[in-house]
Amino acid sequence: MRVRKHSLSGVISLSVAAVFLCLILCPTMTDGTLSQSDRSKKKSKEHKLSAKNVLDRGLVTEHVKSKDILKDHQSYCDVEREVKHFSGPTLAYVTPWNGHGYDIAKIFGHKFNYVSPVWLQIKRRGYGNFVIEGAHDVDKGWMNDVTKGRSTKMVPRVLFDGWSANDYHVLFSSEDEIEECAEALLKFTKSNKFAGIVLEVWSQLGGKRKGELAHFLEHLGETFHDSKKELILVLPPPVMQGNHPGMVTMDDFQNVIKSVDAVSLMTYDYSNPMSPGPNSPLSWVKKCVEALVPDEDSPDRRKILVGLNFYGNDYVPNGGGPVVGNQYLDILSKHKPKLSWDKTHREHLFKYKTGMGDHIVYYPTLKSIHERVELARKMNTGISIWEVGQGLQYFYDLL
Repeated sequence: MRVRKHSLSGVISLSVAAVFLCLILCPTMTDGTLSQSDRSKKKSKEHKLSAKNVLDRGLVTEHVKSKDILKDHQSYCDVEREVKHFSGPTLAYVTPWNGHGYDIAKIFGHKFNYVSPVWLQIKRRGYGNFVIEGAHDVDKGWMNDVTKGRSTKMVPRVLFDGWSANDYHVLFSSEDEIEECAEALLKFTKSNKFAGIVLEVWSQLGGKRKGELAHFLEHLGETFHDSKKELILVLPPPVMQGNHPGMVTMDDFQNVIKSVDAVSLMTYDYSNPMSPGPNSPLSWVKKCVEALVPDEDSPDRRKILVGLNFYGNDYVPNGGGPVVGNQYLDILSKHKPKLSWDKTHREHLFKYKTGMGDHIVYYPTLKSIHERVELARKMNTGISIWEVGQGLQYFYDLL
């Protein structure tokens, strides 16, 4: 669901995004898929805790050094671990292939209104037959650990996976099919005691059949809301790099926003190895929100969960790819690079060399995250984090 979307044209951008989407989600890029038994056997790492948050400790700065990140990244503020500083709704994605995210959700669960484990796919197996796959990843014990005694809601992501053009055509052409699909999703949600789901389908259609998709979402929203379940929709950014239009417009947004409880907006993956650069320029994030809801006082703003990446990118002359927290720390430790602050895009970057050539790395820092959280606060939006297993421990002081 997450990688880069930066291109010379809108069409190229979407194609590249699709390719690198696979890279960011592919288990081989990270730690490998963990079964429930694997997670239960995995010992938690020791953490150096602090009585002060990163702001009070002066760690949120443009002038950060490699050695400071290596020294401080585990030392989150234990005193404020159960305190939510950001007033807007916050969604945290957790993936099976970054098992550390399961621990983060348990440790910092009070800071998240929603936790969305990336477990499920919906498949069509013929007329009126819809199957939810991925149930083997559903971990009831972990769900209880995250939500017990908290207002945190468990809303797993459901991906429309492996659907053909004909599958979509049949679904959208039949009210009976729509009802069967909605009931299959609701039944699975109820049987597993989820508070709702996060639905990813818009990008799979490539920006096509948007009117029919809006009609489907209207039915799905009614079905879920009648049973007091929530529906969150994943949307790609409305503006691409170079000011190219994305797959969603203001009119599209208005056609679906009343049917859903929130929108998880993919405001990251701005750049890619074909055109290296920042992960999520601050001005671009602002532009994406304003493109959907220009009125800052509109209640619809509150339904937007601005995407916040907790991963970065390591670019080389002939490509590159995503870099997550443990990889980032290894690079800092081995190469001891000097970090620079990009004043235009409001992100840190650094360079280093290997046998592959010159590398350039963009990875979030306390400063870049703080500015994006503050932007969300000023714009009256929420935030959605992709994904918590890829970040550093002390990032959560800012939430």
